[in-house]
Amino acid sequence: MEELEMQVELIEGWVEQGDITALQDYLNEQNISDVEELIDELPEHAALFIETLNINRAVHVFGILDFPTQERIFKKLSAGKVRELINEMPPDDRTSFFSELKGDVVKHLIIMLSPEERKEALSLLGYPEDSVGRLMTPDYITVKAHWNITRILDHIRRYGNASETIDVLYVIDADGKLVDDIRIRDILIADPNTEVGDLIDSRLISLNANDPQEEAVNVFRMNNRVALPVVDEQGIMLGIITIDDILWVANEEYTEDIQRIGGTEALDEPYLDVSVFHLVKKRGGWLIVLFLGQLFTASVIEHFEGQMSKAIFLMALMPLIMSSGGNSGSQASTLIIQAMALGEVTLADWWRVMRREISSGLFLGLILGVLGFIRIASWELFLDAYGEYWALVGVVVSLSLVGVVLWGSLTGSMLPFLLRRLGADPASSSAPFVSTLVDVTGLLIYFTIATLILGGILL
Repeated sequence: MEELEMQVELIEGWVEQGDITALQDYLNEQNISDVEELIDELPEHAALFIETLNINRAVHVFGILDFPTQERIFKKLSAGKVRELINEMPPDDRTSFFSELKGDVVKHLIIMLSPEERKEALSLLGYPEDSVGRLMTPDYITVKAHWNITRILDHIRRYGNASETIDVLYVIDADGKLVDDIRIRDILIADPNTEVGDLIDSRLISLNANDPQEEAVNVFRMNNRVALPVVDEQGIMLGIITIDDILWVANEEYTEDIQRIGGTEALDEPYLDVSVFHLVKKRGGWLIVLFLGQLFTASVIEHFEGQMSKAIFLMALMPLIMSSGGNSGSQASTLIIQAMALGEVTLADWWRVMRREISSGLFLGLILGVLGFIRIASWELFLDAYGEYWALVGVVVSLSLVGVVLWGSLTGSMLPFLLRRLGADPASSSAPFVSTLVDVTGLLIYFTIATLILGGILL
């Protein structure tokens, strides 16, 4: 922390003195993550830092910033720096940045691109939002099956600098169709006269340009790759996606899911950059839905109020029943949403999940039911709280807990499947939403069991 404060003081001194040369030399020696940290500390000088850095480092620093920061910097850059920056940005990073900007701004920026870069940008922007095509880069190295190792190495020396990565080479046929991919390690240890065809193992993994980005995250996770090829419907190779882009997508998906699970819409910007009005808008909709749900809870209580007034202690036990059902539903919902996000379960697994939740919900309900009976017995023993029919009250509480916990587990686990089937985000089955839903039905279970067992005795 002290070192950062010293850096800040040093930089502010150079800026005040107008010593841009010293600032440039200093920034070009720093790691890009260090420059990003300085931008966070000195946001008012962020545009100056990007203007001062050499173009290669400026591109890398700009690429790791969040969009709101990128946008603020971009508005303050000179026209020359803007032109230089967008032409040097990797196609995938540029596409991601353009997709966040307004249409008229994008049109103006595309005009600044060179003819070749403009063609690539328009091609990538033509793919659906959140598709694999938006992430891919056309900068990669392809080889032919009849080439030998010597020719491949010459090819890499000539074109390797323009490639996003040379860790993996891609074998294509005469029509541009992807045949296989080969790791650079296999090339380096092979005999110079070996042909590419001899190294092909036909264990190709590829993505379709129209696949959702979330699916690409799962493919990377399951296959331990640093890059994957992207093809069209005919198998023609279009580009590659590298692990750094996938990590950004995975982080965004995780952030959105966590926010939705918490009962709010996903924020488009970092929390501190969101206005209070926008924050209220994102959270208000869910709160209204949950409030309307709780109105049904109030209606259920009012319906049974006359009967419950004869045994007022049953009303006092309501929070015990409601919280147990809501908690079990929230647990199940969170587990299933996470499993879906990791690709551990699919829509086809709904019946297996239901069977598991019936078993686990029943056991969990029995555990809480026993504890609930012990609670009633203890209060009766020490406080004489429930009178001569305390055992029946204990049975009501126990059976209610078994019922609501089982119902909560089933509701929480099946709701994400239902939303996925309807094409919605399973994360929308948030913990507060499940809890509210189970509250209403849990009270119906509780009051029904109480009426059946205690009707004509206490009620």
